[in-house]
Amino acid sequence: MFKKILLLIITISLLTNCQARQSPILPELKVGLESNPTNLDPRLASDAMSARVTQIVFNSLVRLNAQAQLTPELAEKWEMPDDVTYVFYLRRGVKFQDGQELIAQDVEYTYQSILAPESLSPRRSSYEVIKRIELIDDYTIKFSLHRPFAPFLLNMTMAIIPRHLGNNPDFSRHPVGSGPFQLMDWQPDEQLVFRRHDRYFEGKPPLERIIYKIIPEDTTRVLALKKADLDLVQNAVPPDLLANLEAESHLQVLRKPGTTYEYLAFNLRDKILGQKKVRQAIAMSIDRPIMVHHLLIGLGTLAQSLLPAGNWAYNANLPETLYNPEQARKLLDEAGFPDPDGAGPQVRFNLVYKTSQNELSRRKAEVIQADLKNVGIGVEINSYEWGSFFADISAGNFQLCSLQWVGVTDPDIYYYIFHSQSIPPNGANRGHYLNPALDRLLEQGRQTLDEGQRSRIYQQVQQIIADDLPYVSLWHNMNVVVMNKRVQGFEIYPAGDFTSLKRAAVR
Repeated sequence: MFKKILLLIITISLLTNCQARQSPILPELKVGLESNPTNLDPRLASDAMSARVTQIVFNSLVRLNAQAQLTPELAEKWEMPDDVTYVFYLRRGVKFQDGQELIAQDVEYTYQSILAPESLSPRRSSYEVIKRIELIDDYTIKFSLHRPFAPFLLNMTMAIIPRHLGNNPDFSRHPVGSGPFQLMDWQPDEQLVFRRHDRYFEGKPPLERIIYKIIPEDTTRVLALKKADLDLVQNAVPPDLLANLEAESHLQVLRKPGTTYEYLAFNLRDKILGQKKVRQAIAMSIDRPIMVHHLLIGLGTLAQSLLPAGNWAYNANLPETLYNPEQARKLLDEAGFPDPDGAGPQVRFNLVYKTSQNELSRRKAEVIQADLKNVGIGVEINSYEWGSFFADISAGNFQLCSLQWVGVTDPDIYYYIFHSQSIPPNGANRGHYLNPALDRLLEQGRQTLDEGQRSRIYQQVQQIIADDLPYVSLWHNMNVVVMNKRVQGFEIYPAGDFTSLKRAAVR
């Protein structure tokens, strides 16, 4: 009897030690977000938060990997028989989250729905180059273009929508894709709950659930990390609190250079801001190095262009915008806005700066307000919850605002932002910048397939934008992730994507 009891104790001990070494995966990951997504239909969404939230719901023909390189996803491969033809060969057996198989008809439907005359998609202009879509069979689809179009493959990162559900009026709130997780519940301004897609074609994800918690206040988000009420936060922790979080034994902080571009935008329809000398004066009034040092605690690099310095089309010869308040005052005088009382309290004119309620965004607004006051420009700051703020900016209802472009990869983004045909709802030319010479270059850049020639075209594009200043370039952000040390498998992507959550686990 004694030997049997001893054997039982040893067996239990061995099993316990084995389980401890294996560290079983916990079923749930809690991710903190600073704002609510606005639309979960990828065809209609134009804000970064919506795109990031839906990255775990949908797949696309091709995908940017962690090195910002295009790789196959739903397409096993593709061919380009000539300059205007692309043939994609789809993976077989891919299932949507409702069990239906994803086939070529779903790909055709996705792009036709964007191109439909009644479509309200802000992405429509990116696909108008498509002349014809042909279904070769259930797993082969051919795109014929009107003309060569250099960014075509990059635009094939569009999420594929199920044709049997895509016309449902509530699809933007109840999306169904082929991705690793399915949305189960969305309580706006509170949380989104996702369940694992067990038939995901790349293999069942380790996690059973992912919960995105909407926490607008930075302090509350930081406390949730400290108390382990959140497992992961990406690019949503004030830089000056990172050292405090690094001191927590259960947390780790990861940093990696990113491609997110921060800028100050002007509404050029405004009588004051429509004047180039005023925009130049504002650019010279902002002390960008001080902002990067104090606001970001060095977690950013000064930007001269939308494109980061490592991009193949980056113009390294752009003039640097230097802090020069004295020259700014002279330009404002020349523009017809003299300072009525010199160094006194009166201002040359007043502007309204719109921002979200994000704490770092408000602090940035306050620094810009102080810098412009120094040259005699009054700035009133109006902050709104994210949805209202973004709706105003998208509608062109602003004078000054500051936002980000996330994941800048191909220089064709200049078309989407600055071409005269990209004024909303057809694109993101929210400041109504009009320049026929730039339009011609942007059209030429789209039709030129040789990378060297394209680079020379976009060198000119960047020079024009630097001269005309529809934007003031601020900085390119560093990606910063704060996460519980139990989280494994999460990889930082240049654009701050959440794509790698499909491989993440909590142990």
